[in-house]
Amino acid sequence: MNIFDYKFIDINGKEVSLEEYNNKVLLIVNIASKCGFTPQLEDLEKLYKKYNDYGFEILGFPCDQFANQAPGSNADLNNFCKLNYGVTFKLSEKVDVRGGDAHPIFNYLISKCPFEGFDKENISSRMIYSVLEENYPEYLVGDSIKWNFTKFLIDRNGNAIKRFEPSVEPMDMVEDIEKTLSHNVLK
Repeated sequence: MNIFDYKFIDINGKEVSLEEYNNKVLLIVNIASKCGFTPQLEDLEKLYKKYNDYGFEILGFPCDQFANQAPGSNADLNNFCKLNYGVTFKLSEKVDVRGGDAHPIFNYLISKCPFEGFDKENISSRMIYSVLEENYPEYLVGDSIKWNFTKFLIDRNGNAIKRFEPSVEPMDMVEDIEKTLSHNVLK
């Protein structure tokens, strides 16, 4: 089983099969509109525009599970992303990414790319850890998604190959994205 076996409902209510992304490199991200990491949407859009012609796609999954940082309707979230950050990559409807109601895509992703810990040298990582430890200690247990803007890189064959925690800035993923797209395609 790989990522292409899953489906989701996009932000406009249309069912999308991930099979449509066969032979594409995917970055799947749980997003929010009121999070300290929300400005990452701007750089995610830059990556999307830079590499889309080479077979790179981004799928954003709005999630309101982390301190209610994705309030409003799907239409509200869609408008926010487009108007404030120029997002043109595909968005899903609002989903859960952890717990009993987690979307199956995220259950699959965390099974393939478990949590490897926070980078204690990164101030944003230390901040997330502190917030979780104080307010949501149960989130620190296991491999589940810890916060908004957890990112998963998927190769052209549908294999989840790398997980990036929220504090990893999109531009810091360029080397991994280019390697996954393959050197031949980018030359």
